[in-house]
Amino acid sequence: MITAHLPAGYLTGRAFAIAGPTLWAAVLGGILPDFDLIWFYLIDDRAFHHHHYLVHVPAFWAAIALVVFPLIRVFQPRWTWPAIAFFAALFVHICLDAIAGGIKWFWPFSNELFYIVTVEAVQRHWLLNFIIHPIFLLEIAIWIAAFVVWHRTRRARQRKA
Repeated sequence: MITAHLPAGYLTGRAFAIAGPTLWAAVLGGILPDFDLIWFYLIDDRAFHHHHYLVHVPAFWAAIALVVFPLIRVFQPRWTWPAIAFFAALFVHICLDAIAGGIKWFWPFSNELFYIVTVEAVQRHWLLNFIIHPIFLLEIAIWIAAFVVWHRTRRARQRKA
């Protein structure tokens, strides 16, 4: 996925039907793994696919969640739902990336990136390969779904006011 992580995070947050911190936690979780692009472009000079970084590895986030959830339950129980939404959106991000971006599902036992669909390099620029590929329709569908949910939520709030 190229652009759909933000609206997918929004949709994940809305699935909890709770606004405020839970929604914002989901939006952040939906885009957080791609913060590695800062390192990818500015430090690593695109040395290897950014999905090799730990923030795109499911086992890494599972280990973080195993530490975070008990701490939240003990010290800040009111942050339980935002934490659940955050990690759910992270998982959605990784699943969307698994479609055509490749994910290390079996790390640390394997460093192989697993893809559902391979986007062939037929255009000079990598971005064009994704935009003209049928998988890009899924991105458009996610954006449309997020817009519809946002619009309906906004209208419902206006009716209550």
